[in-house]
Amino acid sequence: MLKAFQNHIEQNLKFLREAKVLIAISGGLDSVILTHLCKDLKLNISLAHCNFNLRGNESDADEEFVLQLAEDLELEVFVENFDTETFAKDHKLSTQMAARALRYHWFQELAEQLQFDYILTAHHADDNLETFLINLSRGTGLEGLTGIPEINGKVIRPLLNFSREELETYALENKIAWTEDSSNASTKYLRNKLRHDVIPVLKEINPHLLQNFQKSQTYLQDSRVIVEDRIEQVLEKVVVRMSENEIHFSISNIKTLTNPKAYLYEILKEYHFTEWQDIVDLLEAQTGKQVLSKSHRLLKNRDELILSHIRSGDLLKSIVIAQETKNVKTALGNLVFEITESLDTSSKSTIYVDKDLLKYPLTVRKWEKGDYFYPFGMENKKKLSKFFKDEKFSMLEKENTWLLCSNNDVVWVMNHRADNRFKTTNNTKSILKISLHNET
Repeated sequence: MLKAFQNHIEQNLKFLREAKVLIAISGGLDSVILTHLCKDLKLNISLAHCNFNLRGNESDADEEFVLQLAEDLELEVFVENFDTETFAKDHKLSTQMAARALRYHWFQELAEQLQFDYILTAHHADDNLETFLINLSRGTGLEGLTGIPEINGKVIRPLLNFSREELETYALENKIAWTEDSSNASTKYLRNKLRHDVIPVLKEINPHLLQNFQKSQTYLQDSRVIVEDRIEQVLEKVVVRMSENEIHFSISNIKTLTNPKAYLYEILKEYHFTEWQDIVDLLEAQTGKQVLSKSHRLLKNRDELILSHIRSGDLLKSIVIAQETKNVKTALGNLVFEITESLDTSSKSTIYVDKDLLKYPLTVRKWEKGDYFYPFGMENKKKLSKFFKDEKFSMLEKENTWLLCSNNDVVWVMNHRADNRFKTTNNTKSILKISLHNET
């Protein structure tokens, strides 16, 4: 196996030869064999062990085993203890998910602080098959069927081509000891149930299950590349406008696609949507209908679907601005106040007002039903709802409209139109320039 592992490194992961590498080690068979293989190839490795304190003395015994192994192999080792159950409770996570979050966060911290180039984990072919079956049982797209990636940023999994049987054979032939996690014998968790009850039956039916599965994975990964290339082409056709905060999709162009639902899934899957039929229904819905994910909103507006990020609640509060304020952060960007002697009216993100007409404190707030203002250049007042209609604002644009106010009078429909009542005249003694700077 050492020769096969060496060939795999030379052919596919040669960059590890010159890298500083951190191996995630539990003390179990997989990570112990990975450590020995990397040591035998003289890779520049250190070890990192997590004690999740979930199995009492057994957890401590695993830690002691790893410390002794590091000493025997003359390797640097890092150990971290976690109160996993408290973390899981505080963050409303399962114990398994909490352990995973803690583990990877700590590994990334170590890599960043101590300048490790890569983090190696010991996932093997059987783990990959289990992940495939878990995703298949829960319902997943193509990416869920392509299994565990061998390279995912700084995380590398060099044992994915090897089976657990191969690892165990190598350990026994070379008299390599490892620890057994007693929780792995329990079928309480889905992964263990598949490992002990389902996969052995599948292997009995087909002794070449793992090899055939790996071939299928290769075909699926190739298909995924083709899909990604096609999506790039489709995006050029259906995206009509993009900004920092919004993406506008043409509904008519989406409808020309052979399977709009499939394409919408591939285009929008990274934005955490789950109600895919509701998204398809937006194509025929009335303007104003929307579908929400935990992070984004998809809004139907005339012949467009508008994708936008849902802003965090703390940016949706009113802001009070004192007279001495020079700079304040708003949901739209930084609002800057400065006295000037000249005017440049070429930008909608800047207005000039007669400072003496303002009554402090000023406020920045969302527009409300019934609000009105006197549009710059006009003597008559106009309801904001009418202004929005005349300017053909989408529902999303209306929802994201903010007002700068003085004693409840609108000074500026921010980024759109100033109020005529506060304009500068020949009698103005102090010109206040108010400008909005988008954050970069």
